[in-house]
Parts: sequence; C-alpha cells; structure tokens
Amino acid sequence: MFKAEYTFVMLEKYLQDIGLSEKEAIIYLALLAVDNSSVLDLSKKTKLNRSTTYVILESLAKKGLVSETTVGKKTHYQAEPPERIETYVEQRKIMLEEQSKKLKDFIPQIKSVQRQSGEKPIVKYYEGRDGLVSLHEEFFMGQNENAISYLVYSKDLVDEIFTKQEKDKYRAMRLGKNIKSKVLYTFKNGDISSTADGERIKIDESKYPILCDISICDDRIKIAILGKKLSGIFIKSKEFAETFRSIFNVGFDELKKAQS
Repeated sequence: MFKAEYTFVMLEKYLQDIGLSEKEAIIYLALLAVDNSSVLDLSKKTKLNRSTTYVILESLAKKGLVSETTVGKKTHYQAEPPERIETYVEQRKIMLEEQSKKLKDFIPQIKSVQRQSGEKPIVKYYEGRDGLVSLHEEFFMGQNENAISYLVYSKDLVDEIFTKQEKDKYRAMRLGKNIKSKVLYTFKNGDISSTADGERIKIDESKYPILCDISICDDRIKIAILGKKLSGIFIKSKEFAETFRSIFNVGFDELKKAQS
C-alpha cells in the first residue's frame, strides 16, 4: 500500500513539473484508474467540489488529456492514453520556443508597467561570496541596452574575490547590451587604460581608499562590501540611482579636469 501511494505521489509531482496544476494531475490520475467516470463520482473520489471538477475537466480536455464519452444517457469522462502526455509535452516545448523568440520584443513592454519614479524603492540584501555572485547577476541582467554604467571599485579586492571567468562573464553581459562605462578605481599594480567601451580614472588609494564595488546603471545600484565579511545591497530606485550618478560625476569630472 505504501509503495502504491508513493508511486502516485511521484506521478502527481511529475505531471505538475510538465505543466499540469495539482488538481489537473489528481483528476487525470483518478481517471486513468478507471474506464470512465461521471463528474459526481470523480468529485467524490478526488474530494473536489463538482464545479471545480467541471472546470478542471474542461482544462484537461483542451490539453488533449481527457475526452467525453456517453454511458447510457449520461456524459462521462475518460483519460486519454498516457502516450498523449508525450504529445502534450511536445506542444508545450514548441510553444515555449515560440514564446522565447518573442521575449526580446516583449521585455521592454513588460518593463514599462514596472513601478515608476516616486514609489517605494526595492532593496535586497546579500551575504557571502555566493550572495555577491547573485547580486552581480541580478544587476547585470536588468540593465537596458545602450545605457552607461558608472563604476567605483578596488581592482585588487575584486581580483581577490571573483575569478577571471566570472569577471569575463559580467563584462560580456555588459558589452552584449552595448553598455559603456565610466570608472573610478584603485589598483596597486599599475594603471588600467581607457578603451572604446570604458573611460577609466585611477584614484590615489593612500588618500581615498575604496573597500566596496559600486555600480550604477539606469535605476539600479549595486554595492558589494569587499571586506572580511562579504555582503552586498541591491537598490532599484530612479531617485537613488540619479543621486548616486550625480555624486559620481562630480568626482569623475573634477579628476578629469585635474589630469588634463
């Protein structure tokens, strides 16, 4: 008995994993166990009310997993053979591939309905090295194309914490969206030249030590604390980002003048 119940639970979970709701999975498996069933009997067996059972049967029929049959003068329902699940999965795969192709065009429209200026900012806190990796992923994935990213960091500390592969990945994510950068940095072992995609100014670490990795882009701010206890903050707020950007540009512009 225990083995049979365990198998049922595993099958129910699998059906949910491929896209069926919990109630759809319950009703489909209940119908598989019999030749056919009336809505009343199915409702009693699954402990779902009759109106819900009707809705679920209609949904399963649209998925091609349930069909109607007539027993006497009454309408009964029967499960389609399990092989139809394969057809259903293939159809979902095709649909997801089509939706994936459309996603790039719809993301800007989806973003347009996000919270706008003046609303409560979104703030998330991260801990540990894995947390900082997640923080970077969230920050870089949310950037708009052709934006400008403003960076303040200690290259020495960044090199200690992140692998070359991770740094290359983040840079590729930025360049893949054609995002240029303006950078203030400290580095004990030399200078980092400006490039077509990034304008860089070195800061005197003895006067102005930097212990964080700060990035501002669009309405997003990433602050990674690179001390002994790694942690970070992600802020999504147009007002915060605009203020941080102004503070950055004050220092960047003054240093640029001093070096010219």
